[in-house]
Amino acid sequence: MHIVAAGLFAAATGTTDVLAAPARAAAGAPARSATTGRTLHVGTMQAALDDIAATAAVGVLAEVNDGAQVWKGASGVARLGTRQPVSAEGRFRVGSITKCFIAAVVLQLAGEGRLTLDDTLQRWLPGILPDGSRITVRQLLQHTSGVVNYTNAASFRAVYRSEADIVRMRNRTWTPRELVTFVDDLPLLFEPGSSWEYSNTNFVLLGMVVERVTGVHYAAEVRRRILRPLGLLHTRVPGANPVLAGVHPHGYLAVEHDGVDQPVDITVFNPSVAGASGEMTSTAKDLNIFFRALVDGRLLGPAEQEQMKIAHATRRDYQYGLGLMTRSTLGGTRLWGHRGEIFGYYAESWTAEDNGRQLTVAVTPWGDIDPKVAITELVETVFES
Repeated sequence: MHIVAAGLFAAATGTTDVLAAPARAAAGAPARSATTGRTLHVGTMQAALDDIAATAAVGVLAEVNDGAQVWKGASGVARLGTRQPVSAEGRFRVGSITKCFIAAVVLQLAGEGRLTLDDTLQRWLPGILPDGSRITVRQLLQHTSGVVNYTNAASFRAVYRSEADIVRMRNRTWTPRELVTFVDDLPLLFEPGSSWEYSNTNFVLLGMVVERVTGVHYAAEVRRRILRPLGLLHTRVPGANPVLAGVHPHGYLAVEHDGVDQPVDITVFNPSVAGASGEMTSTAKDLNIFFRALVDGRLLGPAEQEQMKIAHATRRDYQYGLGLMTRSTLGGTRLWGHRGEIFGYYAESWTAEDNGRQLTVAVTPWGDIDPKVAITELVETVFES
């Protein structure tokens, strides 16, 4: 059988997001700082990518950066049926890593006094949800709002019942309000602030809040506040544009035909179904630049930086701050970053504390092995070698 990157549907089966986290190091494990200057074990890292491509993906690319040294690697092919190699500088869909960009914009607005983290959803989006007066911006950022994940809603899954439906609906444009409508008549999962549950709806709502506060679309704010200042020339907020521009690996879904899973190219896909929760595209280099700036405090004021890193316990292998995951390796190195998945693509980006080493890796899943397990092992290799 083939492991299918079901993307937005992953949450319903107990995995995360648009994520799937193998059980590894406990989220509360002691942390230590990663030091720069270690030798990058190029052969070991390339062998790990080769293994991922051989068992779990059409192709894989990665960049490791510790400030003094940069290593870029790739393996597999960019497109099935060809010998075209994967470019280590190729663009890919980042899925829920988008949330980190949205969170950075919201926290900047908080630092400017244009909103507060304790503002209610009702203040900025009156009537959007029946319980909007009980839900705060902070709770949306941290997934403690109790709002149902729209991609888990029965009404959403009635539309996207299978991979074949994903392909059939690939050109459909969704508005943020339409996505919220999937859950606006559903009760909260828990009292806001009392528990934690990953929900893409939270960040769709935050995108709408950014627009209400600033008067412009959240994509414009991401470009103005993050992409341009950091020089992220290969990162896009595509909206309804289905084209993955530039050099890129192709993503696939397994669509059943006559009882056999057949790969269907899903690279051209309208990502508005993910919106502010997962629509962006980028490169490994750009994501490393972004997360270095975010973790080091160059994008946020001290107060907002402190709030972002207050992490809430989850039932996963990570804790969750304000739009940012944190976890520890088996050796105790504290990492900050995020995972992201959307149809045909899976990516992780991690930065060690205190100006430490970074890893961004992206795969186009296809094989008998879940690539997330192999990537967990790659993370250990990179940060503990």
